[in-house]
Amino acid sequence: MRSWPKVALPPIASTFAFPSLSVMNSSTRALVTLPEKKTYRMYVCGITPYDATHLGHAATYITFDLVHRYLLAAGKEVLFVENVTDIDDPLLERAKRDHLDWEDLAYSQIELFRGDMTDLHVLPPKDLIGAVESIPLVVQAIETMKSTGAVYPIDNDLYFSVRSDPDFGSRAHLSDEEMARISGQRGGDPDRAGKRDPLDALVWLAKRPDEPGWSSSLGEGRPGWHIECCAIAMNYLQPDPDEDFLVDIQGGGSDLLFPHHEMGAAQARILASKPYARAYMHSGMIGWRGEKMSKSLGNLVFLSKLVDQGHDPMAIRTALMYRNYADDHMWRVEDLEDATTLINNLRLLLSRPEVAPTHEIIQLMINAMANNLDTPSIFRALKDWCNVTESGAEGGSAGELSRALDLLLGIAL
Repeated sequence: MRSWPKVALPPIASTFAFPSLSVMNSSTRALVTLPEKKTYRMYVCGITPYDATHLGHAATYITFDLVHRYLLAAGKEVLFVENVTDIDDPLLERAKRDHLDWEDLAYSQIELFRGDMTDLHVLPPKDLIGAVESIPLVVQAIETMKSTGAVYPIDNDLYFSVRSDPDFGSRAHLSDEEMARISGQRGGDPDRAGKRDPLDALVWLAKRPDEPGWSSSLGEGRPGWHIECCAIAMNYLQPDPDEDFLVDIQGGGSDLLFPHHEMGAAQARILASKPYARAYMHSGMIGWRGEKMSKSLGNLVFLSKLVDQGHDPMAIRTALMYRNYADDHMWRVEDLEDATTLINNLRLLLSRPEVAPTHEIIQLMINAMANNLDTPSIFRALKDWCNVTESGAEGGSAGELSRALDLLLGIAL
């Protein structure tokens, strides 16, 4: 699947020191410092394309763009893969509701997503992979799991036995009762008759009337949600057999920790006999008017609509970086107004021939990013730097700070 256009990254002086990156690991509920090495592997769960990019999506993809940028700025190679779930029940349901062809709906929303990511100056992944194009990989993964006894049939559907992974449930830290409740709310079917365990996950759905299906050794049908990401990650990230983990970072919104990331990790463990992710990293939920922003509640704030209204994408990006990425946050118009003021002020000040010293604030930005993407402290420091520059301080390089803002924060002025 075609990604969005590449983004050129400006250089940074070799005099700056880049500490090892530490991030919050949702599985251990503690910071984990990534080991120093040449290549990192990151998988981020992408959109299901049945509606435009809302600010919750934007916040998530900005979060992992910051990780991507930091590692590249530190001189590392990043194998970054993202999926698009371009066949799933919500997509089919929305297409039926709106009397649209499901493929046309998916195509239109993927195109809009590409434009939104371009507006936000997000680096594209190395590979953007659709569920439909990955069906042969899914079938292969299911066949492998079948050979281990981890997959069983119910009617013509196939299910993954979660207890085949002895560590199942250890990433999300939930009781069986909590997992069953959440599974039922997020696409699972804990009450289906014939399941060995209520939490067992669908990996292959036999073709239903008036729904699409693909021929395979498993019969005609389509993939389950969790196995799609697992198969894509295992193939496109090409895990290093000498590493202790298959990937370094599994990323997404915090609502994906269970069931999606728990299930994917369990399936990967069966496929590769090795722990899946060094860090399960999650962006907090964005709310609006007192509630989590979600399609079901109809309280979405769409990025493209804000841009159409004349808001600067760099100000939107900045406003979404005001909070710590892992915190849930209520979107506020005041944050966007404040971010717009800051962006306009930075543009004005960085056009001056003389500005306040910049080396110290750039190193502060680097250190803050290494410390679990501490963007709030960066923006406090930037506002202080603006005040000092406005007071007449000199000795800095406007170009150097402008390049650092672009490289590290994705703020292109």
